[in-house]
Amino acid sequence: QVQLKESGGGLVQAGGSLRLACAASGRTFLGEAMGWFRQAPGKEREFVALFKLIGDGTYYADSVKGRFTISRDNAKNTLYLQMNSLKPEDTAVYYCAAQPRGPYYYPQVYDYWGQGTQVTVSS
Repeated sequence: QVQLKESGGGLVQAGGSLRLACAASGRTFLGEAMGWFRQAPGKEREFVALFKLIGDGTYYADSVKGRFTISRDNAKNTLYLQMNSLKPEDTAVYYCAAQPRGPYYYPQVYDYWGQGTQVTVSS
């Protein structure tokens, strides 16, 4: 139905940058919004950034505001997350999500997820 695949993760030093991509395939309609979430070992999956597919609004968690930028390339059907000024606490597996069934900021409301891409930030 809908397949999401993240890419772009890797190992960087604190202060560095990475650009994550989420390629979508299958069904055209991905819901009202798509989001980026992350999960560190032993921690809950948490909201990072949101892109509203209706109205093109963007929203960010306070922890990444001013450092991360979410965007979408409609022609390529790809969602991006530009991550600048990375910190060790940003280390996590980053997931792309689509088709929310409830409040956009909670991972449990999304129907579709990618497999995740590892981001590791060293001190």
